[in-house]
Amino acid sequence: MTHATLTTGTAASGGSAPQSAAARARRAARRRQWLHWIAVHALGIAAAAFFVLPFVFVFLTAVMSDDQALTRDLWPHSWQWSNFRTVWNTPGFLTWWRNTLLYAVCGTALTIASSLPVAYALAKFRFRGRNLVMVLVVATMMLPPQVVVIPMYLFWTKQLGLDGTLWPLIVPMAFGDAFTIFLLRQFLLTIPKEYGEAARVDGCGELRTLLTVIVPMIKPALAAVALFQFFYCWNDYFGPQIYASSNTAAWTLSYGLESFKGAHHTNWNLTMAATVLVMAPVIAVFFFAQKAFIEGVTLTGVKG
Repeated sequence: MTHATLTTGTAASGGSAPQSAAARARRAARRRQWLHWIAVHALGIAAAAFFVLPFVFVFLTAVMSDDQALTRDLWPHSWQWSNFRTVWNTPGFLTWWRNTLLYAVCGTALTIASSLPVAYALAKFRFRGRNLVMVLVVATMMLPPQVVVIPMYLFWTKQLGLDGTLWPLIVPMAFGDAFTIFLLRQFLLTIPKEYGEAARVDGCGELRTLLTVIVPMIKPALAAVALFQFFYCWNDYFGPQIYASSNTAAWTLSYGLESFKGAHHTNWNLTMAATVLVMAPVIAVFFFAQKAFIEGVTLTGVKG
């Protein structure tokens, strides 16, 4: 009996030793894989941390109490979610939000509607001076807005009396944007001309060809330029400062945030909460549209 028990115990211990060795080998292999992944993506991880940590700091400060926001603490003792409600209920904040949304949506729609036909003509039509026109369009991108701000301001305020409104910023977008025209034109050059020729054989005019054949094929490019323009309008500070500063009812979030910061310069938690509310829509839009945005940026400009 004793001999059989010893034999059984030896067999069991002999069987468990290979199993434990195999488990250790698997753990070691997984560890090597993780170390290899970290080594390969070290620069990417560092860059991601470099960009993400400021947002984390802003968010954590936004949910701190008034007293803790003035200390060196990095983690909230108690999560003050009411800070966001306090900022949202601040007089004028909802008006700034509405004005910014109006500016961004109308500006984006007008820019695309006015720039797409120009880009289509420069990409698909053959006419004398086409390259010169394209050079002039690109040249306007090199002209700083500060150069023409004085004559434009005098025109919109003195001649048309639109001081204290956002219309001097929205209306010019109905006449095209050089950057948008350039990006769309570069993308349109990648589309074979046979598609347009087939549509014309079927009886489509140029406008119908553009809307029914070309537009569905350039959705990534349209998404890219729409996001560029939306972000520009949403974050624009210079324009509202020039034209809308005299009327608080026409302020946007970017300009109103500066006023909010001045009124709450000792309440860093409220200032950070307002910053989070200003950034949140832009981050959300980019998060849901990042695939189309990256695809459009990647494919745009591959052909000269």
